[in-house]
Amino acid sequence: VQLVESGGGLVHAGGSLTLSCECSGFSLDDYVIGWFRQAPGKEREGISCISGRDGDLYYAGLTKGRFNVSKDNLKNAVYLQMTNLTPDDTAVYYCAADKLNDHVGVHLVQAAYQHWGRGTPVTISA
Repeated sequence: VQLVESGGGLVHAGGSLTLSCECSGFSLDDYVIGWFRQAPGKEREGISCISGRDGDLYYAGLTKGRFNVSKDNLKNAVYLQMTNLTPDDTAVYYCAADKLNDHVGVHLVQAAYQHWGRGTPVTISA
């Protein structure tokens, strides 16, 4: 099982970025994919997640309608579109995979995610 994030970089405040999470070694249909981030000096926090099977979504309050998650099961990939970025969005962004559980559904409980990517850094300049 492997997850590889890409698409991070340096953008000016107000700009946009789309991050990709390429998944291999498993079928997206059987997993929930979550997006998380860790800012310098802060704990890692959950952003959003999507069911690879039915596209069910959950967004944390911090997204404030600026972030959108989508998936492409043919490519076994998940995407995080971020708009109206601010310096507070500066962080390393991670995607992670958790086996789908019909009793639990989509969630952002970090401890439950078994597989993690190495992250992609995002820097927003003022």
